[in-house]
Amino acid sequence: MLIRMKDLSKVYSVGDGRLSVLKRINLEISAGEFIAIMGRSGSGKSSLLHLLGCLDLPTSGTYELNGMLISALGDKELSSIRNKQIGFIFQTFNLIPQLNVLENVEVPIHYSGVVRRERRRQRFRFIKNVRFSEKRRPLQLIEKVGLLDRIQHTPPQLSGGEMQRVAIARALVNDPPLLLADEPTGNLDTATAAGIMELVAELNRQGRTVIMVTHDQTVAAYAKTVLYLQDGVLER
Repeated sequence: MLIRMKDLSKVYSVGDGRLSVLKRINLEISAGEFIAIMGRSGSGKSSLLHLLGCLDLPTSGTYELNGMLISALGDKELSSIRNKQIGFIFQTFNLIPQLNVLENVEVPIHYSGVVRRERRRQRFRFIKNVRFSEKRRPLQLIEKVGLLDRIQHTPPQLSGGEMQRVAIARALVNDPPLLLADEPTGNLDTATAAGIMELVAELNRQGRTVIMVTHDQTVAAYAKTVLYLQDGVLER
């Protein structure tokens, strides 16, 4: 079992009171599943995704990822999990505007400790037009999402769909088993959104686990299972 949540709750302190956003969540997700989480604004979708992504910890209950009890881990261990085991795709792309496509995709590699010299060697190999099989992973992923001809462009020079494709390549660069997507098509037109979702669905067919928060029924239809959150309570 990739993910196991048991009686998980999340409560925030608000002024003198307490706000319960997730209530006794019980959830099991196997490797290779494609899950969509739906619910109205304020239902707890983003809070649940933050807990799944180890960006926050539960107030009570347990969360196990790949057999690891997340609440028992320290900041360094949690950071390593976020970098190597989870890929994040955000509605607002979260690209660095000063960096080009290749540099944005390389960001997680930098945080995982790959030396600058090796990244420069990857770029040199691209310039020399070496065979695809000899390229390193960032270039392979940029080619996979169809942006090799835009590799030197920065985010302000890209369309919304292109920026989301860069974000997907970045999410995959450390080969994580789990992809978390927060409204991945929320800022895209219908045709572009369909292209992005076809790409995400293909990644799932290749064996990657995908958990996606969305308010869009059309987008949720790409998932194999749809879960509903209402007032912090999870329903299937």
